[in-house]
Amino acid sequence: MAESKPGLRKPVFTKVDQLRPGTSGHTLIGKVVSTKMVLQKGRADGPQVRQMRIAECLVGDETGMIIFTARNDQVDLMKEGTTVILRNAKIDMFKGSMRLAVDKWGRVEVAEPADFTVKEDNNLSLIEYELVNVVEE
Repeated sequence: MAESKPGLRKPVFTKVDQLRPGTSGHTLIGKVVSTKMVLQKGRADGPQVRQMRIAECLVGDETGMIIFTARNDQVDLMKEGTTVILRNAKIDMFKGSMRLAVDKWGRVEVAEPADFTVKEDNNLSLIEYELVNVVEE
């Protein structure tokens, strides 16, 4: 019988259509549908020139797709057609729509090509959410 390491839980994979505003800790497998560079600037204020790069990538699975904001080194992994595993991803809200992001507590990994087709007619980043303050009676 294999000994299972304590504290190492098998990640529960989230499907794109289960993502909701204000949630985090998602691990999901997605295919990169497209990548668009939105920001590329160098900061020469230190010993080494730091480049700040941000790309908006559409990633999806068989349930839908969402915009993933890739930063710096993540940008290099997000090539069109690549299958990636986003570990510990969170939902950021940008102008009322959901964006997926992986900060320093998560990781982006290139995975074996997945055999699903991305459901491109369900783009969760096109759904606009309104911030509603619920007043409790």
